[in-house]
Amino acid sequence: MLKIGITGGIGSGKTTVCRIFELLGVAVYYADVRAKMLMQTDLELIEGIKMAFGKEAYNGLVLNRAFLGAIVFNNAERLQQLNGLVHPAVFRDFDTWSLKQKGLYVLKEAAILFESGSSKDCAYTILVKSPVDLRTSRVMLRDGISKADVIKRMDKQMSDEEKDKLASFVILNDEVQLVIPQVLALHNQITDLALINNDHR
Repeated sequence: MLKIGITGGIGSGKTTVCRIFELLGVAVYYADVRAKMLMQTDLELIEGIKMAFGKEAYNGLVLNRAFLGAIVFNNAERLQQLNGLVHPAVFRDFDTWSLKQKGLYVLKEAAILFESGSSKDCAYTILVKSPVDLRTSRVMLRDGISKADVIKRMDKQMSDEEKDKLASFVILNDEVQLVIPQVLALHNQITDLALINNDHR
């Protein structure tokens, strides 16, 4: 089974693209959602966070988000430390999850696919791209925040230009090109690659 990574900047519409793949019967692993779940359920990860940030990081088994957020917010070193605990747990979880899936390939959706090193575990990667102005207006509408706040969030992410150099495939979600035909074409291409991969085993 091929593991395919999919990413895109904030407001690019990568979740919408993933939903289309799901309609085609492709299983999608949402790394950010699973990471939040693992921080509440993975005992090894919970112990690691408590050791690194103090027992106050949890109220019982419930993550104290306000406490942890106050430590890592605007502190790149501490955020890196937290990510260093969370990412390996997500990698383990993805591998376990993948073994339970059927189909020729699975998708791993992650906002920081390249930054976290998660892309190294994937045979191919997909970048969902949108123009910055369109992404900005989508996020402002979705989250009810100012343009300045959206730009701040974008500045913390790797640029599309950098991701473009690393991605195997690109889907353009610019409200001009139709997304569904792009996803269908890519699905067929990846299916062919997965079949070739199976034949060579």
